[in-house]
Amino acid sequence: MSSDQDLTDFLRSVEKRAFKRTVYAVRDDDAALDIVQDAMIRLAERYADRPVAEWPMLFQRILSNATMDWFRHQKVRNAVLHNFSDFEGSGDDGDFDLLEALESQDARAGTESSENTVSRSQTLQVIEAEVGNLPPRQREAFLMRYWEELDVAETAIAMGCSEGSVKTHCSRAVHALAKALSARGISL
Repeated sequence: MSSDQDLTDFLRSVEKRAFKRTVYAVRDDDAALDIVQDAMIRLAERYADRPVAEWPMLFQRILSNATMDWFRHQKVRNAVLHNFSDFEGSGDDGDFDLLEALESQDARAGTESSENTVSRSQTLQVIEAEVGNLPPRQREAFLMRYWEELDVAETAIAMGCSEGSVKTHCSRAVHALAKALSARGISL
């Protein structure tokens, strides 16, 4: 079992990397610090009783989720606090359409169309299904390396195998996914 000192040591070992990664994602030092602290608290509250070897993967997942939550909250906060006077037309004809203003604003912001959103969502579902079809060890190595962004050594420790095995599992997973996705007409 893990001790409080093990948890403290683990959190100390990941804090700087987690902070830099989060700052890069959200581009705000204060928000990044809050996100990392929230992720650390969640790990300590919910998973402190787990084996130490599971913490790297769990923490990376918690940190990713906390970052996505921050983006969602920002989107909602910005939508709610948006001043509708910004949408007023500059023309004298008095013919102002809020939906047209939003469409033109979205086009300027580079947002994707509904069709692209649905297409991307469907592609992600196919990819997720294919990842689920991988053999368990390949799936585990693939997710730790490419989803959780652990390095080869950390993945090897978490999986309880050699670094060579991690590389082999990842290579096989990538090849299997590429083959399965190309068979479904998806190229990335």
